[in-house]
Amino acid sequence: MGHDYRRIADRIAADITAGRLQPGERLSPQRTFARRHGIAASTAERAYGELVRRGLVVGEVGRGTFVRAAPARPAGRALTEPATDAPVNMELNYPSAPGQSELLAPALAPLLRPDVLTDALRPAPAAGTVAARAAASALLGLPGQLLFTGNARQAIAAALASLVRPGGRVGVETLTYPLVKEIAGRLGRTLVPLAMDEDGLCPDAVAAAHRTAPLSALYVQPTLHNPTSVTMSDARRRQLAAVVTDLGVPVVEDRIWSFLADDTERPFAAYAPALTHVVDGLSKRVAPGLTVGFLAVPTPRVEAVAAVVRSGGWNAGRFALEAAVRWIEDGTVTRLVAAKREDAGRRQRLVRRHLGEFRVRCDPRAYFAWWELPAPWRADTFTAAAARHGIAVTPGPAFTVDPARTPAAIRLGLASATVPDLTRALATLAGVAREGAGLG
Repeated sequence: MGHDYRRIADRIAADITAGRLQPGERLSPQRTFARRHGIAASTAERAYGELVRRGLVVGEVGRGTFVRAAPARPAGRALTEPATDAPVNMELNYPSAPGQSELLAPALAPLLRPDVLTDALRPAPAAGTVAARAAASALLGLPGQLLFTGNARQAIAAALASLVRPGGRVGVETLTYPLVKEIAGRLGRTLVPLAMDEDGLCPDAVAAAHRTAPLSALYVQPTLHNPTSVTMSDARRRQLAAVVTDLGVPVVEDRIWSFLADDTERPFAAYAPALTHVVDGLSKRVAPGLTVGFLAVPTPRVEAVAAVVRSGGWNAGRFALEAAVRWIEDGTVTRLVAAKREDAGRRQRLVRRHLGEFRVRCDPRAYFAWWELPAPWRADTFTAAAARHGIAVTPGPAFTVDPARTPAAIRLGLASATVPDLTRALATLAGVAREGAGLG
């Protein structure tokens, strides 16, 4: 009987996939559903929770549970994979520069020689290779010692698993990267939402939460926070560093989008180097298909974190490491970063052109925008309306940790669509928003 809730979730999922339940449609209240099907209320609750986990539905406290616009992801499918077959996918957010494949190919050719390939296909240790450490250090300029994982998600998981015991509390911004929610759930860690303002995470919120019950770690995105694009000022970084140093709370700093920012911007780790574990990677700088995750950790913690990387099977592939070294050393990564910075700016100008009349929080350097929708739109209804026009967007509740918080907002991923498709999609979404809000 322990798996009954999954079978129930499967039946509801089949109705959604077949179109018998439409995007935006409200499911029966859990207790009503339980009575109708002769099951325990707890079983209905777990079935609905399973549908949320699969990305099929969203729940809004006080309003109910609604079918999401995007079709279901199969169980276990990564959140970064396309969640929809919509013609314009603004959930997926991987930038690609013109001529990117032509830039990447030359560095791979030498790795295909049989004598080189033999070494490149061997396992890589968590500490990588001498060449990988030198190249990554030159690229990132981070304090601490570098470890390598298959991707940045694995680096986040390794950092959190090494710092926080099962059941421990991890402070996060009130809006946070959805995959961190999934990682925390799988690791059995509890996320604690912390207030933000226009300058990012509030240091006072960290101190208050720690007084309530000790925080084992913080996970923060100080530069180009996803989804709001907020970048902490130097003063805010210093204030936050003073608080975590006083409390002794370690920090996981996510810098995956920081390559789009000014080269003079200092990582948070520069302000609290003894406490900060920095996560970065090549998936956005280069491409998601052949990538490496970077994890810069304080020297005393190298062995503990490396052990977690090994036990999790999160080591970087040696072939990917060798490719990364060549792309860094021959200037390919630098050229791609320059091209993607220019591309992000061009796409942000399109956002301003088409959505300038609305409340859209963004940064001219970022590949995403946070749209606070005009009334009476809600995140679920607008997401469903966008899907009917062939456009997939991410509803705001996907980024929230507090179930009582259901922002009437969506995140627009600007990177993956072609520029013509993005232009048409933004114009279409603006029209949908005006019509629904009576602004047309």
